Amino acid sequence: MLKLLLYLGGVAVMLTISGCFFLGQEKFGRLPKGDRLDRLAQSPNYRDGTFHNRVPFERIVKGGGGLGGLIRFAFRDGDGLTPPAPVPVVKTDLKGLDPNRDVVVWLGHSSYFVRLGGRAILIDPVFSAYASPVWFSTRAFAGTSVYTAEDMPHIDYLLISHDHWDHLDYATVTALKDKIGNVVTGLGVGEHFSRWGFPEEMIHEADWDEDVRLDDTLVIHVLTARHFSGRMFDRNRTLWVSFALETPSRRIYYSGDSGYGPHFKEIGERFGGFDFAMVECGQYNEAWPDVHMMPEQSARAVEELKAREAMPCHNGKFSIAYHSWDEPLKRFSEASRGKAYKPATPEIGEVVDLADREQPFDSWWAGI
Repeated sequence: MLKLLLYLGGVAVMLTISGCFFLGQEKFGRLPKGDRLDRLAQSPNYRDGTFHNRVPFERIVKGGGGLGGLIRFAFRDGDGLTPPAPVPVVKTDLKGLDPNRDVVVWLGHSSYFVRLGGRAILIDPVFSAYASPVWFSTRAFAGTSVYTAEDMPHIDYLLISHDHWDHLDYATVTALKDKIGNVVTGLGVGEHFSRWGFPEEMIHEADWDEDVRLDDTLVIHVLTARHFSGRMFDRNRTLWVSFALETPSRRIYYSGDSGYGPHFKEIGERFGGFDFAMVECGQYNEAWPDVHMMPEQSARAVEELKAREAMPCHNGKFSIAYHSWDEPLKRFSEASRGKAYKPATPEIGEVVDLADREQPFDSWWAGI
């Protein structure tokens, strides 16, 4: 018995040491500290050491939480979680796009390249083949990982909505470091970039309902979302946000990850509507109804945002839920029938011309 206890104790020590080395890797980033932590403490959305949603939720997983729920999620399986064939992709020459043409190019999941008001904007880029701290989890669908840092032109603004692995990818942002002019994100997220060697003067963090104005061409409004944050076990130590991008001639919106809530109507009323909206629609489940939207809720959010054209995102590249890979696109398209807004469903890499209200889009997922 003594030998067994000693053996088990030794195993526990080795696992603890290995875990510390694993979690100490640069890709996990770093929690806010020093002056950055002092600034967080001044936020009305920060209490007792964490950020809080304006409309709270009790638990992320209701009736399915704890270790058992985590294990079941990690090893989920079922028909239709991944496409049966490679996803079609358009390989657009992003460097060759007219800088004076306002366009949106979906890069899969929630990653976007945007040209707006003469500025190049990259949103939540994940160019890696997986959205996870380990290579064998949350693998990208076949055919979707065709864009790399080398394909990007100079980026005036890198926008990061929150620090989950499918929105903040260490390998991608560090590969882009020399091409990025400014990083705009929520409070606390800048600490990750600081650890990864980004100069402090290029990191701009904001609270909900604050603006980032770095030139006369573009205003970046940092807005509310209903979600959570964290790259491993420490949750809600950094802020999750949505963005409105405004130039003298156009307004577009990106929801980041968000459950449905009154903030969509409030944002729509505040800005009087948007020319284009990129709204979360995917990785949902009845077990976590408050942190991701069902497609019908996504359609309702678009209406409340008063968007004239809207694209469902957070799908098409990774499976992080139990629904079939194409269900969000099908349900959003159906929920958008007869609505005042135009649904936009481009292929990955297809250029969406924001000046062309008649641009057609196919149900590309139907042919896979």
